[in-house]
Amino acid sequence: MEKDVLNAMKTAGKPVRPGDIAKALNIESKEVSKIIKSLKKKGEIISPKRCYYSLV
Repeated sequence: MEKDVLNAMKTAGKPVRPGDIAKALNIESKEVSKIIKSLKKKGEIISPKRCYYSLV
């Protein structure tokens, strides 16, 4: 699932909100938020501004 989230972010090509990713992948935003938290901890994504996330 992490790969799907990363691909959705890559496809967007700009900082995105968890809700945008959830819509794109057709899953709940709670699920996306958990994955984002994990990816952030691993250093694979960053938050350039509040509530938006992008690839490193």
